[in-house]
Amino acid sequence: MKLLRRILDKQARHFEPGGRFERFYPLYEAPDTFLYTPGKTTAGAAHVRDALDLKRLMMTVVVALVPCVLMAMWNTGRQIHLAVGGGAEPLSNWRTDAMEMLGLTFDASSLLANTVHGALYYVPVLVVTFAVGGAWEGLFAVVRRHDVNEGFLVTGMLFPLVLPPTIPLWQVAVGISFGVVVGKEIFGGTGYNVLNPALTARVFLFFAYPAQISGDAVWIAAGTSSAPDGYSGATALGEIAVLEAVEGSKAPLDGLSAIEGKVSWMQAFLGDIPGSMGETSALACLIGAAILIATGIGSWRIMVAATAGTAAISLLLNLIASPTNAMLSVPFHWHVVLGGWAFGIVFMATDPVSAAQTNRGRYIYGFLVGVLAILIRTVNPAFPEGVMLGILFLNLFAPLIDHYVLKANIKRRQARYAQ
Repeated sequence: MKLLRRILDKQARHFEPGGRFERFYPLYEAPDTFLYTPGKTTAGAAHVRDALDLKRLMMTVVVALVPCVLMAMWNTGRQIHLAVGGGAEPLSNWRTDAMEMLGLTFDASSLLANTVHGALYYVPVLVVTFAVGGAWEGLFAVVRRHDVNEGFLVTGMLFPLVLPPTIPLWQVAVGISFGVVVGKEIFGGTGYNVLNPALTARVFLFFAYPAQISGDAVWIAAGTSSAPDGYSGATALGEIAVLEAVEGSKAPLDGLSAIEGKVSWMQAFLGDIPGSMGETSALACLIGAAILIATGIGSWRIMVAATAGTAAISLLLNLIASPTNAMLSVPFHWHVVLGGWAFGIVFMATDPVSAAQTNRGRYIYGFLVGVLAILIRTVNPAFPEGVMLGILFLNLFAPLIDHYVLKANIKRRQARYAQ
């Protein structure tokens, strides 16, 4: 590390004002500040208000994401091995060749085999995300002549976790390009974006390439020509959404019964089910939530309010369950462990830039996110995963919520001091 530090210090003069590569200073500064603490010190008296800078904030979020990353690799491999063990044919590609070279079998009970095989799907997506997204970040930094900040570090970690393992890598590149450029940079970069960049990228892929990011065949990277009895590649939410009412029946379709025979609540809570690579485990998300709340990075107000909103709307929909919509009968305790609800509420809804900034506004914002996510899930079967759309919609209204909260506070103060 000392050798690398000397190399960076020796090259610094070329990128500083007056150097040959002065214009490309952001490309030098990015790895320098990422690897090391800046060596510059304040000449005069310094007034330290908070020891938490952007770098520490983003690294804390990355640490909170580690359980989801580990789960992404393990569960991706496990779902492949469960399908192969039941008779499905594994996809013939360089990943299966690598498994054979390493002497690993398709054993769903092997922690090592599951994790390694899953990593062979997750890591390439992560690498493409950082390579392409980082290139866009660097380009905009050079053009605008400002430093490359650590904001993309979290976006780059979040995006692969909300994708299916079978996603083509070129679509990963297109998606992250859209998320960085349209979701963030056109607004001015980190700290100015109205929308969450990772969610913007994911929603773009959802609407632009639905065949590769939805349906039954994309969640498990194995052939399904002879899948085991009772085994499906569809997500639990997808299973419920496609239920159809029996002609002439007046009894509500029971979405709960539709999934309980195929997956237990504990399986869904732990994440041992098909789905996007890193968002299936509510347990991993809870660990991440504990880290974010303990460090003060994530807003517990948003998380609590979103949970309350989900509980309220779930109870109401259960009371008015329709004979033609099985999603209406899914209870609250299932909603919070299915799909990307936990991942979205913990890591996406609490984005400190695109979420509400006032404390009261966070309660309102979080509650509406929880309500809207379940409404989209239940009312429109075409979008069984409504969390991402609910969060993006409320991202647009977060500034308006804060505006009226501040106006109400000013009005109360004026009334108080007028007496």
